[in-house]
Amino acid sequence: MKIFLTPQRRDDTLEVVRSGSTLILNGEAFDFSPMGQGDTLPATAIASDWFFNTVENVGGEIELTLIFPLPSNFSPEQAFPVPLVDVPDGPVIFPAPLPITETESPAEVGQ
Repeated sequence: MKIFLTPQRRDDTLEVVRSGSTLILNGEAFDFSPMGQGDTLPATAIASDWFFNTVENVGGEIELTLIFPLPSNFSPEQAFPVPLVDVPDGPVIFPAPLPITETESPAEVGQ
């Protein structure tokens, strides 16, 4: 499976788990096993706002694009993600955000 990511600044989260030809997005399963080699499924045919563009079976491998939510502390790796290739079964590992830094309170600044 190959997953392309389309970054979008938003505060919601996306958790993805792969199980064979099934992707589970935030607990909702999407089974692509009926797709044969060369088949294309438009994103509009999928009841989810997380899919972008088409889902294709290319040479027996599912290729798709997901909208990738960027938190306020997004990293360069999140803003400009590389495709995830040969995604194994289990939780899909996405690029990590930058660490959240504690901001000083106004009382601390005046000291």
